[in-house]
Amino acid sequence: MSRARAAFCFAVKVSLACTAAVSASSGALASDGAQAVLETAVERGKYLADAGNCISCHTRPGGDPFTGGVPFETPFGTIYSTNITPDMETGIGRWTAEDLRRAMQEGLGPNGRRLLPAFPYTSYTKVTDADVAAIYAYLRTLKPIRNQTPKNGFLVSQRWAMALWNAAFFVPGRYVPDSNKSAEWNRGAYLVEGLGHCGACHTPRNSFMAEQAQRAYQGGAMSAAVAGNKVRRWSAVNLTSAKHGLGSWSVDDLTKYLRVGFSARAGTFGPMNEVVVNSLMKLKAEDVRAMAVYLKSLDGPEYTGESVSPSMAKMGESTYIDRCKKCHSESGRGGIFSAPPLAGSAIVQAEDPASLINIILYGPELPKEVSFGAWGTMQNYGDVLSNAEVAALINYLRGSWGNRARPVTAEEVADQR
Repeated sequence: MSRARAAFCFAVKVSLACTAAVSASSGALASDGAQAVLETAVERGKYLADAGNCISCHTRPGGDPFTGGVPFETPFGTIYSTNITPDMETGIGRWTAEDLRRAMQEGLGPNGRRLLPAFPYTSYTKVTDADVAAIYAYLRTLKPIRNQTPKNGFLVSQRWAMALWNAAFFVPGRYVPDSNKSAEWNRGAYLVEGLGHCGACHTPRNSFMAEQAQRAYQGGAMSAAVAGNKVRRWSAVNLTSAKHGLGSWSVDDLTKYLRVGFSARAGTFGPMNEVVVNSLMKLKAEDVRAMAVYLKSLDGPEYTGESVSPSMAKMGESTYIDRCKKCHSESGRGGIFSAPPLAGSAIVQAEDPASLINIILYGPELPKEVSFGAWGTMQNYGDVLSNAEVAALINYLRGSWGNRARPVTAEEVADQR
């Protein structure tokens, strides 16, 4: 028996031993014939890897899939994602199913080496043993490709410090269903909090780069590469049902947005493009809807901070009339055949305006798999408007039609260029 096949069989045994935790899939795994069981485990593992969007973080621009090397900029230095193909020297070819389980659920690599939370084990800890085993079975089917990824920065290479970090910020444990909620809600919670690791981007972080649990899903920030491999800073919107979050969205709005990249409420942009194309588009409709149901159940506080004053908003009105009114309308409500609404928009009212600035400067930069339908693609204004004009326009958007958000400065716009 080959090493790969032996690994498959071991993973299948682990999966079968844990079927009580994944009753929805146990029927398929119990089919007659070892080969049928093996193929089902691998197929399920691929689906789960898609749900976790593994390919986006482990595939550098222009590189072979899953061979790593994607840079993650942090205040403590650059972290590069690892090669997760089954290459024996530079990948995870020597890993066992137990190694992967410990990595995902405990943040520990082989021989107890502590992993960095850029690999979101703080979310993956919620994933069941059976689902981890299925992912392992799938990863073993990948073509082994040799690729030695760059070394991480000095500070982030001090793994001993992760013992202290984990003690302070990491809460290990599998997802526990809420018996007071529906099966759909629980499925959505499992995907959002676990494999989807939505909080990794949409939750603010403290000075130690740990998610602030008390502000879960209230919006976050990140750096990500875009066209031309240029790294830009982005902001992730508030996913709670606050007015400056998803308060005006319906479950149907959110489901469509997650499945195809746009809805009547908004279109996708920046790092979310990869999430939609490489992950959410590949999931079953019922799973995406479950995620929407769960997200729409999240409560969050309303914004009470400084808001753009009427006089400050007035300074950007003429630019809005000249450049934006035709599509987004005088009321800011957009139109089915023209543009998404700006009134009540989560991105317009985001505490961190980075993504809104990027979209005005560069446009949404859509991948070929995503289309805004009748809306078309928004023009970029980076070569048309000055930093001061962009800031004034943004303040008009953030201070009109009932929107509430802090003012934006020309210096912030300059930082995004």
